[in-house]
Amino acid sequence: MIQIKLTETESELRGILELQKINLLSELSDSEKSEQGFVTVQHSLDQLRLMHNLEPHVVAKEGDKVIGYILAMTKESKNLVSVLVPMFEQFDCLIYVEKLLSAYDYMVIGQICVDKAYRGQGIFDKMYGIYRSTFSDRYDFAITEIALSNIRSLKAHQRVGFNVIHEFDDTTQNWAIVLLDWK
Repeated sequence: MIQIKLTETESELRGILELQKINLLSELSDSEKSEQGFVTVQHSLDQLRLMHNLEPHVVAKEGDKVIGYILAMTKESKNLVSVLVPMFEQFDCLIYVEKLLSAYDYMVIGQICVDKAYRGQGIFDKMYGIYRSTFSDRYDFAITEIALSNIRSLKAHQRVGFNVIHEFDDTTQNWAIVLLDWK
């Protein structure tokens, strides 16, 4: 039976890292990246622990095995993952509903992943349901950036209600910034 819950244990954080490692952009073939999607950032256990101490992550588990996750990041976690600092800085320059994003209190999707063997079973949507019910009363919206080459992820995010609010290029990829307004 699959359980979707908030992180509580170091074992769950380690499970996130195991799933992350096998889905990293650098670990997948071109066809896997194109068909299945990928994650771009590799976190450390310390980073996940510090992020969790600010807000828990969402995990999907079958027994003791983590089969999916959504990493929770807040403005306070901006400097915990140096490669993500430019993402936060980009957010703070954008306008949403006639205000700078920096004027809002938002949650950042630090990363989302579902184990390949469990994709297509609604786990992605169920994890976002828990994410929304946990954070929507304390934060204005959820936001993240997705590589435009990660078509599967972009379509899945749009399916659950995210809208593209900005696109940009950097030295590594072309990106879409997507936002899920909980109002």
